[in-house]
Amino acid sequence: MSSAPLHLRGALTALVTPFAADRSLDEAAYRRLCSWQVMAGTDGLVPVGTTGESPTLTQAERERCIEIAVSVVADRVAAGAPRIPIVAGTGTNDTRASIEATRRAAAIGADAALIVTPYYNKPDQRMLEAHFRAVADEGGLPIVVYTVPGRTGANVEADTFLRLAEHPRVIAVKEASANLEQIAVICRDRPAGVSVLSGDDAATLPILALGGDGVVSVASNQVPGEVSAMVDAWRFGDVGEARRIHERLLPLFRANFQGAPNPVPAKAAMLAMGLLDRDAVRAPLLPLDDAPRDRLVAILRSLGLVDGGGRERSGATVAATRDLGAGAAA
Repeated sequence: MSSAPLHLRGALTALVTPFAADRSLDEAAYRRLCSWQVMAGTDGLVPVGTTGESPTLTQAERERCIEIAVSVVADRVAAGAPRIPIVAGTGTNDTRASIEATRRAAAIGADAALIVTPYYNKPDQRMLEAHFRAVADEGGLPIVVYTVPGRTGANVEADTFLRLAEHPRVIAVKEASANLEQIAVICRDRPAGVSVLSGDDAATLPILALGGDGVVSVASNQVPGEVSAMVDAWRFGDVGEARRIHERLLPLFRANFQGAPNPVPAKAAMLAMGLLDRDAVRAPLLPLDDAPRDRLVAILRSLGLVDGGGRERSGATVAATRDLGAGAAA
């Protein structure tokens, strides 16, 4: 890893976690997914976050997912691919457990840690600041503060994050508060080198317009090249192209959160596209019901992401992911 400060930007994929038919971790499928993501041009991998169903993974499974992502990126770099960062989800609602998980991710080889706002405890702003500072101080990795009050019941307010952003190991915020005023203040007042990443695909373009740096994306599980191209278009001044891609993908951005909680629709879409062999999730989540599944497939068909029969259009793409995964495992 470079000693230079890590600057996160672009489209980083919030990876789903594939499961086998018995709901065990499907390591081969996970390796294929990571390999394909690198091949398709994603700007970073984010294993075992919310989209990765981290609450229902064991500690050993979470660490194995991080290890596979690290291994795949290293293998692809050795084969000539660009080096991309791995931001491991290590946050919990227990400060000590979050520190320990972050240390383990550092030992495995992650570049940074995604630290979600503690859930259920409902800490106030003073407590939130102390929590993130403790992880930044003791975890051994740069951290991304992840605020998602719809999931956790607690919001990291702009003033709180801006104080945290003075810490040398706080390198970014993943913003899923749906509060554009809060995000605008953070974009305006953050220190140089601290990134603002959208935590909601549909909000990416507005956040870029406010000065943000990219997105931790669910949709890039399905269309990593297009999501990355949207952010790049904005970055290089092609506003029309960025808006065109945003408008094209907006139905997918919305569909990934309709009919069931994330990542249920995302996995159903990936199954329809041929990117996963099954859309198994872990209880208490259940696979997408028939009616929303039919609506989802219709949206995918309208975007040209599946053929008329509901399957991914290019079998060669799926075959390539399998070949990549097999080669990485060899």
